[in-house]
Amino acid sequence: MLRELLSAEEAQRLLQLMQTTETVVLCCHQNPDGDALGSMLGMADVLRQMGKEPLVVVPDQYPDYLQWLPNSEKIVRYDKRRDYVDTVLRIADLVICLDFNSFARTADMADALAASPARKVLIDHHPEPAIEAELSVSHPEMSSTCEVLFRIVWQLGLFPSLGRHFAVPVYCGMMTDTGGFTYNSSDPDIFYIISQLLTKHIDKDKIYRNVFHNYSEHRLRLVGHVLCNRLVVDAERHAAYFTLTRDDLKRFRFVKGDAEGLVNMPLQIKGLKLSISLRQDTERDMVWVSLRSVDDFPCNEVAARFFNGGGHLNASGGRLEGTVDEAVATVRKALAAFEDKLK
Repeated sequence: MLRELLSAEEAQRLLQLMQTTETVVLCCHQNPDGDALGSMLGMADVLRQMGKEPLVVVPDQYPDYLQWLPNSEKIVRYDKRRDYVDTVLRIADLVICLDFNSFARTADMADALAASPARKVLIDHHPEPAIEAELSVSHPEMSSTCEVLFRIVWQLGLFPSLGRHFAVPVYCGMMTDTGGFTYNSSDPDIFYIISQLLTKHIDKDKIYRNVFHNYSEHRLRLVGHVLCNRLVVDAERHAAYFTLTRDDLKRFRFVKGDAEGLVNMPLQIKGLKLSISLRQDTERDMVWVSLRSVDDFPCNEVAARFFNGGGHLNASGGRLEGTVDEAVATVRKALAAFEDKLK
């Protein structure tokens, strides 16, 4: 049996909120990934089984390789329909925040979310939640927000009535947030959850191909360019980093999602503990930072201290204002500061 996340009172309250509210908004963080979209689309299917039609909104564009997800065509982008979403948020009865721990992570949507008079529910797996919610279900020890959502749905007794439109996005979110179940996925419960999702007749192999084998030729050549020309390995400190400049992105016809998984590749080097990706924004004077680590090296501490970010022990992110060269200099300072833990 799966461990229950909610008390009896919390379970009853959540079920009541879902069943009795009319106007429901589901939202996630900017630059949505598989876990963000998967948890929103999964929750949306639960609500549709209750006769609701929630507004599923993302702050901005999401990757091409996730546009096959069932019901993804119903997703509304805030950056494209701001006035409409703001209006709905002003009259909404319930806002369910999925896969983020702070309104700031929703970028331009943050003010409208914070100002919404709707009751709020938080379902997340990021540490240190900072959203005042009527009900907060936050479990950083879990693999993904999709895992948290599944456990809630299971506890509420709703799973038997659901089908592929719930199971596919939830499996996808768990898969992508664990790198195909290669990290942060040693809890046996995860594989029990997978076994239950498979009873809904999903094709897990096809889901994997749709996500990880669904890139353009330009993405493959970009990977080669990064590994051959941009990768810097600090063997003494068991770390590596690489840059993706605006010119690189233009040369290889970069589209959102093409950098997915790149930061994990240097960790294939024997003995490496930390990998850092520096991607220059295509328009602003800003560099997006992704960090991945293995074992007990805390890349979230590096992200918080040097890159205005945070996240999980082995997977974190952040950003820096300024040039790529300035970002590289910050990386070198970070590696020096964490030298003892890296060695």
